[in-house]
Amino acid sequence: MRITRRVKEILSHYESDNPGTKANLARILMEGKLGGSGKLVILPVDQGFEHGPARSFAPNPAAYDPHYHFQLAIEAGLNAYAAPLGMIEAGADTFAGAIPTILKVNSSNSLATAKDQAVTGSVNDALRLGCAAIGFTIYPGSEDQFEMMEELRELAEEAKSAGLAVVVWSYPRGPVLDKAGETAVDICAYAAHMAALLGAHIIKVKPPTEVVALEAAKKVYEKERIDIATLAKRIEHVVQACFNGKRLVVFSGGEAKDLEGIYAECRAIRDGGGSGSIIGRNTFQRPKDEALAMLGKIIEIYQGKA
Repeated sequence: MRITRRVKEILSHYESDNPGTKANLARILMEGKLGGSGKLVILPVDQGFEHGPARSFAPNPAAYDPHYHFQLAIEAGLNAYAAPLGMIEAGADTFAGAIPTILKVNSSNSLATAKDQAVTGSVNDALRLGCAAIGFTIYPGSEDQFEMMEELRELAEEAKSAGLAVVVWSYPRGPVLDKAGETAVDICAYAAHMAALLGAHIIKVKPPTEVVALEAAKKVYEKERIDIATLAKRIEHVVQACFNGKRLVVFSGGEAKDLEGIYAECRAIRDGGGSGSIIGRNTFQRPKDEALAMLGKIIEIYQGKA
């Protein structure tokens, strides 16, 4: 595998990391149809834990099979596949070395009332399964946020020492935020910045809206005339919050939406300097041929061809 100049530049931003971690970041960045470009499209399949099996897979029953998701990610030419322990274990041997995997090491479920997640996987699990990275969710704003951040610090330290990369899902929620506040541009930028400060190599946040949730932030946005009028400008602002673009920032696909809505969002991510998309339900809930066509178009968008 010959590392491109763009990927070498990205790796240079991670100044404290050992060769093992940089090699695993390179595995992800050099994989698939976007390999070498610095852009990423990742398939995450943790929705069974988060929302339940029927809500996740009944629209496309083939997706109940863990092998389906490995195959979808490989056939689509994606950069990586992320899932909880059992999903990756169920295909680890059949698909060993076929695509970089990210072990999601904490999870929540729709039966819980607390804004928290249980640690459900380990660094040793990730190493045993040949994963390139661990993934971890934090909920900035929740009453359990500090415990989650402390868990992340410990797991990230262990992962990095073992040569693994760290992907952080940073999803604001909690008593100080209403639904609009969870995706407000100031809150998304803040959450992304926290993930960078906690040592994430790849940061996942939701696409930001033009809402500014915090009164103290509104004054700054107005005084400094921060342009948040378009999604591309808001993406640019979130990327800026991640060490002025020195950390990889991918944006979630979120709830199901029509194809044109997905493509418009991806163009805005591209134009705003985002690193790409991490998109789950919008792919695997469709028939496979439709999902492959959609992912092909998304990849073309990040290639600048559509």
